[in-house]
Amino acid sequence: MKKQIVLGICALGLVFSCATNPITGKKTLNFVSNSELFPSAFQQYGTFLKENKVITGTADARKVESIGLKIKAAAEKYLTYLGQSQYLKDYRWEYKLIDSKEVNAWCMPGGKIVVYSGILPITKTDAGLATVMGHEVSHALANHGAQRMSAGQLQQLGAVGVAVATSGKSAETQQIWNQAYGVGSQVGVMLPFSRGHETEADKIGLTLMAIAGYNPEESITFWSRMAAQSSGQAPPEFMSTHPSDATRIANLKALIPEAKAMAAKVGILK
Repeated sequence: MKKQIVLGICALGLVFSCATNPITGKKTLNFVSNSELFPSAFQQYGTFLKENKVITGTADARKVESIGLKIKAAAEKYLTYLGQSQYLKDYRWEYKLIDSKEVNAWCMPGGKIVVYSGILPITKTDAGLATVMGHEVSHALANHGAQRMSAGQLQQLGAVGVAVATSGKSAETQQIWNQAYGVGSQVGVMLPFSRGHETEADKIGLTLMAIAGYNPEESITFWSRMAAQSSGQAPPEFMSTHPSDATRIANLKALIPEAKAMAAKVGILK
């Protein structure tokens, strides 16, 4: 009976996991619709802006907005080419530069973008910043946030299943199984899942920056600077949510020709 309960929980997750990535066309793990996710994301974005210093009126702030608009236009062209012209209808694009030493940038579901001023010395050029913004926008376009939420829910369901299945065992045995499940699901499933998202965002991001008119080969230069900046600080790849710098750069080099080819195809659109 306990085994059936565990299998039932897993099957339930699989049944309700079907969603289609609008760019790759692949089925993805996603329990959360944009209509549910976007209002919450927009509210959180507004709260974040109120609690942090937004830089306006400077050359850097204008650059963030200008490149953001080009990436937005590239996303619209790309999705139109893929027959998904209505996909972005509920997006509410916004691009803000935040005064912070943190080397970071992100895009919330629905197109709400933040770039921290601390990353600008590493992006250096417009193409470097387009690499970052294209990558972050790609996370939103591919629904990675919703997928991570869905995976987390399924991981929690699995933990419930383990607890049910071991409920008749000793406390020590239950603890061993719970710890084994926690470590196994994190290292064996959740972290690879996240690294896969990073690689997918790199691939889509290269295409977006190429469509927007930036040389995707400049992404290698940017990530090489990032690697130099973070040298020796990153955990081993299998323990990280991100690919190692060496893996990421190797992947990018392999993906650049495809990004250029797709940009050429999309460029035919008027």
